[in-house]
Amino acid sequence: MSYYHDEKMEKIFKALKQPKNLDDLELSESFVEGLLLKVIASYGTVKTSTINELTGIHWDILEKHLSKMEKSGFCAPVSGGFLFSSVEYTITMKGREKSKSISEDNPYVGMAPVPYDEYFQIMKLQMNHRHPLKIPSEVVHDTFNEVVGVEYAKEALIESSIISKGVFVYGPPGTGKTFIISTMPRLLPPLVIPKYIEFGGKIIQLYDPDFHKMCKEQPDDPRWVKIYAPFVLTGAELSLNQLETNYDPNKGVYETSPQIKANGGVLLIDDLGRQRDDHELILNRLIVPMENKEDVVYVRGVPVILQTHFIPAFSTNLDISIMDEAHLRRAPLHIFLKNPEIDEVEEVFRRNLVKLGETYESEAMERFKKVYISTRNGGEGLQPSFAHSRDLAQICQAVRINLKKDTIDVEVMENALDKHVLIVLQRMNIDIAQIAHKTRSFRVKTSDMEKAFDVLSHYGASALSRENGSILFDVDESTSPTEIAEYLQDKDVKVEKIELIAESEKELC
Repeated sequence: MSYYHDEKMEKIFKALKQPKNLDDLELSESFVEGLLLKVIASYGTVKTSTINELTGIHWDILEKHLSKMEKSGFCAPVSGGFLFSSVEYTITMKGREKSKSISEDNPYVGMAPVPYDEYFQIMKLQMNHRHPLKIPSEVVHDTFNEVVGVEYAKEALIESSIISKGVFVYGPPGTGKTFIISTMPRLLPPLVIPKYIEFGGKIIQLYDPDFHKMCKEQPDDPRWVKIYAPFVLTGAELSLNQLETNYDPNKGVYETSPQIKANGGVLLIDDLGRQRDDHELILNRLIVPMENKEDVVYVRGVPVILQTHFIPAFSTNLDISIMDEAHLRRAPLHIFLKNPEIDEVEEVFRRNLVKLGETYESEAMERFKKVYISTRNGGEGLQPSFAHSRDLAQICQAVRINLKKDTIDVEVMENALDKHVLIVLQRMNIDIAQIAHKTRSFRVKTSDMEKAFDVLSHYGASALSRENGSILFDVDESTSPTEIAEYLQDKDVKVEKIELIAESEKELC
C-alpha cells in the first residue's frame, strides 16, 4: 500500500468488478441493445472482441444480447471460429433502419456508461474524510523537486492541500505563478471516476484525457478509470458558457465543465481579470460549487447533481483588489510571488540547459548573470524573471547549433540575449504588457534610504529619486501599496509611510 494506492482505494477496486449480467450493469435492455446495434452499424462488420473493447461490456452480456438481436433479425454472424471472441457480426437492413432511428434520439457510440446512482455512491465514498490529508515527506519532496526557492509558497500549497482550501497567488509577470500551482495536484491522492454516466438515457462525459492522467493500476471494470488528482487550467479564454455542461449533438454526450473535471484535484483560474466575460460574474458562478462541493447540470431540463470537490486556485498579476472579500473567503490562503533572486534565475536556467543536454563555459554563465546584476556593480540591471530561463536556454541551443559550436560560450550567450524578445524590450525600458496602461508613482518614507533605493531598483521600480527622507519611484498600475510594503519588509527595510502620489498613462517611447 502507498499514498497513491491505499487501503481505501483497494476496497473500491474490489467493489468495481466488471458486471456479468444486465442486473449488475444497471442499464436497461433497450439501452444496451441499442448501443450494440449502433456499434455494429458504424463498422458494418465488426468482431465481438472489438465490441467488447469499445463498450467495456462483459462477454456473457454480449453473447446473450447479440444472440437475441440475431434472432430478431437486426444483425447476423458472418465468420468466426469456435471462440465467441473471434465471431464477426454484420448489420442487416432491418438493423440499419433500427440503428438510424435510435441514433436520432441518442447518437452516442462508445464505452457503456455507469448509472448515475453508482457514480454518486463511489464519489461520496472517496470524498468523505479525504481531508485533512497526511502527506508523506517523500511526496512533498518529489512534488517540489523542480521548484527553485519560494519556500513560503511551497508551505502554503502544502497547507492548502491538507485542508482543501483555496489559494490566491499574485505578483509580477514571470515569477512562476502558473508553474508552481501546476505542481500542487501531486500532493493530492488519486481517485476513481467513471468515463461516462447515464442519466435518463442520456450520456454525461466525465473523463477527459486532456486533464485526467491515468494511473498504472486500473479497476477490473473498464467503465471506470483511476486517475491522478487532476489539474484543470483555464485562463483568459474562460467564459461563463464554458462553466456550464453543454450538449454535443455530434457525439451525443453532455460535456462537463472545468469545475466538474477538476473534482478531486485543482482548478486554476489563471490570468484572473483578463477573461472575456467579467471576472466577477465568473467568480460568482463558481461560489456555489466551491462552497457546496456540488454543481447542478441540466439534462433535458432535469437537474443533475455532480461532485466538485476541487481546490480553487486563482492567479493574477493585477492588483489584489481584483477579488472582493466574498471571493477571497473561498481562497483564504495567499501567496505573493516576488521577483526572483539572481541566483534562483541562474539555477533555473542551468537546469533547463541540463535538460536540453547542453554544456556551457563558466564565462557564459557569468555573462548571463551580468544581465541582472545592478548597474552600480557593472551589470545591466534588468529585472530577474523565471520566464526568461526556459526560452533563453532553448535559444542558446539554437544559436550554438547555428554557429556550429560544441558548447555554449560567451559568443553564443551574447547572440542569444540579443534575440530574446523580453530581454531586448527590458533593455529598451519597454514592458509590452504595460503599453497604453497606467503608471503609478509612489513616495516611500524611510530611514534606510540607500538600502531602500537598491531594493526598489531590484523590484523593478523606475524613475527612482530621493526627496527629503523619501524615495519617489514609478511602478505598474497593478502594484498596490500592500505589495510594496510586504516586499520592503521582507528585505528588512524600515518603512514609515507609503503614499500613492500620482497615476499617469504609460506610452511606448
